[in-house]
Amino acid sequence: MANREQIVAVRKNGDGDIVELKLSNGQVVDYKQAQQMAKDDQIENVNVFRGRDGDEHLRSDPDGREDNNLDNLPTF
Repeated sequence: MANREQIVAVRKNGDGDIVELKLSNGQVVDYKQAQQMAKDDQIENVNVFRGRDGDEHLRSDPDGREDNNLDNLPTF
C-alpha cells in the first residue's frame, strides 16, 4: 500500500497517556483508530502489540532512535 501516513505529533491526557495522534496528512485520529490503522498497514513505522496488562498498545518500530518514539514526538 503506497503513501502510508506517518505520525507527526501526539496529544496526551493529564496522566501523560497518548489519546490522539496527528498524521502527516493533517488528520487527527484517536488512539484506538490509530491502532486499527496500524494493523491495516495505513501508518508506517508503528506496530500494535499486546502488553503484560493484556491490552493492545501502539508503539514505534524499534530502530535504535529515541527521537521518533511516540512519547517523544511534538504535542499539538
